[in-house]
Amino acid sequence: MRERITFVHGADDAFDASQLRLDNDTLHVKSLKAAREDRITFSFPELPRELYRALRQSHELHLRWASSMPYTSVSPFVSRVPPGLHIFYTPLRNRSADLLCPLLRKVFGDDLKCQSPEDTFTRLPVISERFASSATLQYYSMLPSLGDLIIYIQQKICAHEDRACHASAASLDSAHYLDIDYDAISQALVLNAFRSQSPSSRIWNEKIQNLRGSTNLEVGVLANEVPTKPEELSLGGFLTVVGEDEKPNPTFFSFPSRHHPASKPSGSTYRASFSTPTGLHPTLSIVFPSRAMSPPLDMCALHAYLTLPSFLFPDKYQLSSPLFLASKNLRSVRSISGESDLEAPDWIIKKWGSAMLIEINTPPLSHVSKPGSWHAEVPLHLRYLGPAVRGVAHADFPWPVLFWACTAEEGNKMSVNPFDRVNLGYDGLFGAKTMFYHLDPNMHATTGNGSLIERLNIPVLNAELSSLIETGTVVIVIIGFLWVSFRLMMAGRSTKTSGNVTIGSERKAQ
Repeated sequence: MRERITFVHGADDAFDASQLRLDNDTLHVKSLKAAREDRITFSFPELPRELYRALRQSHELHLRWASSMPYTSVSPFVSRVPPGLHIFYTPLRNRSADLLCPLLRKVFGDDLKCQSPEDTFTRLPVISERFASSATLQYYSMLPSLGDLIIYIQQKICAHEDRACHASAASLDSAHYLDIDYDAISQALVLNAFRSQSPSSRIWNEKIQNLRGSTNLEVGVLANEVPTKPEELSLGGFLTVVGEDEKPNPTFFSFPSRHHPASKPSGSTYRASFSTPTGLHPTLSIVFPSRAMSPPLDMCALHAYLTLPSFLFPDKYQLSSPLFLASKNLRSVRSISGESDLEAPDWIIKKWGSAMLIEINTPPLSHVSKPGSWHAEVPLHLRYLGPAVRGVAHADFPWPVLFWACTAEEGNKMSVNPFDRVNLGYDGLFGAKTMFYHLDPNMHATTGNGSLIERLNIPVLNAELSSLIETGTVVIVIIGFLWVSFRLMMAGRSTKTSGNVTIGSERKAQ
């Protein structure tokens, strides 16, 4: 097992080398205000047998989970996905993938709508074939927490007496995002957990120990420096291999990065909400400060990436009209994948839902320099849901992620980035040399519970009145049938009487 812990503090946060103290196999970190990423690499022999068997059916498997609670990002940890659990998967050719969904339900909870990759996953479109890192199948679930995963790690991976392992697993409860990656080439499972600050006091006071002599434990305390090129990130600070080094070693390095923050001083934040009343055709409104609409580079376009659970879907025919899109401040729909049946009710949908990438129109430069806001609207549609108490069903929708997609120089090699993050759902829809400048959600414009989740109140059949309605319907049908039968019988008698009168009149005439 290999472990890497990276602290990244802001340029304005005071830091001194005396806050680090190395004693043999223990590194003491004192009063450090910083974001933190924990990266652990497991080899196959260290994994439970059930996990090992499921991975053996996979060519690549990438899990991305994001918390619904807003946080402030810091380079190089600025890339985002909508809140919830995202899975990107490529099975081995000519091999069954029947073990994956049962394992996912065991690890993340039985509420996952996952029967098999063939039935539940959707095919991920890849517009650029050059982007070879993209998986082929996609899955999404509105997973609010990692509680079941924590229990699984403590019971299946941690030794019973290994308190440090149990504590590390429990710390995932405060993670803002979690990545789990596997590919058949490396034959390793990599776990990355990110927290923007210490969950207790916002200050890290840590005693990091290398309790296993064979474990490679590397700790970095770094800060962002001014890069020499716009497509690069530069980090400087201290690196320590705990158990090997005698003192923290100063370091400085630069690397090209595909993910960057949008300019903070420009107020590059956004908020998302549904226009009320929502009805059965809700409209998602995305609002930005006007000053946030200035692109970071010349060749850039603003995009929104949405993951839509099965109860919600876009109408691709409606969104194919340029005039209609322009009226909503949208430029084009770059991609729609997944379930798009316009008539099917939610209870017969097997797929998890759909994903959509939209390019947003930006205002003219004269508007950007003025105070105010700019908004775009995304029309969506609700499927028919099953009955609910009081005739209202509740469903949650994750905020989309927004970013500028910009063209980078052809010679850049993004793969040398030690913090590179791919397989996010939208990155495979662009060229391999694309750079993404991410906007942060507005932390002061979230929903009532402070989360990046919008709750929809959907009108459905009232479950309390459904039996009465069913009985009333049967009674009305029976009454209607009897009435129609009676009218037909009366019409028959009238016809017979009229016929007898005509025959009698003819006989008298003869």
